[in-house]
Amino acid sequence: MQFLRKTQSFRFLWTPLTASFQFSKKGYRVLAPQNFLNYESLKQQYKPEVPEYFNFATDVLDKWTEMEKEGKRPTRLALWWVNDKGDEVRWNFEELGFRSRKVANVLSEVCGLQKGDRVMLILPRIPEWWLINVACMRTGTILIPGTTQLTAKDILHRVQTSKPKCIITDDVLAPAVDCIVSECQSLKFKLIVSKDQREGWLNFKDLFTHRLGKVSLE
Repeated sequence: MQFLRKTQSFRFLWTPLTASFQFSKKGYRVLAPQNFLNYESLKQQYKPEVPEYFNFATDVLDKWTEMEKEGKRPTRLALWWVNDKGDEVRWNFEELGFRSRKVANVLSEVCGLQKGDRVMLILPRIPEWWLINVACMRTGTILIPGTTQLTAKDILHRVQTSKPKCIITDDVLAPAVDCIVSECQSLKFKLIVSKDQREGWLNFKDLFTHRLGKVSLE
């Protein structure tokens, strides 16, 4: 009975579709739901201009960068990354754009990747993960993301099915890739995101910093 008395003090008044609804308990705002009886008329209110070609890196990231430079919008963070040790990386849109263009140069000039070529990316959510995502947008290469929980067998299946020309991973999964690379004829380049060098791999951090010449696995 005590429960019923409490529920009676909290009434919910609602009329479907057109009328507003409210809570009788003080402190709640009165809301009026949309009338969805006429979908076509509602749709006419929202007519975004859809471009024939759209690229997030250039049409959003670079555009916002220019707007910030011209003072048309405040400078804001594009990426704020924090790891479990408390280390932080903060990039505004201009910094993210600059770094992603450098990565795009690594993909196109160092690895020779062209529009439509496929890149398999197996990394935890570190800053390089976002840089490579945006760089693939810039170059028109097709990104194939993979979870870091993949085994060598999983990677083999995905590589043989999707036929990427390039694979990018870290120290943890590089040994698994080395175990199956001989069965993956499509792979031409292996990039490792690491502070250390690994035989048969291009070091992503070195390429990003120094833009080394083209090195192929062949």
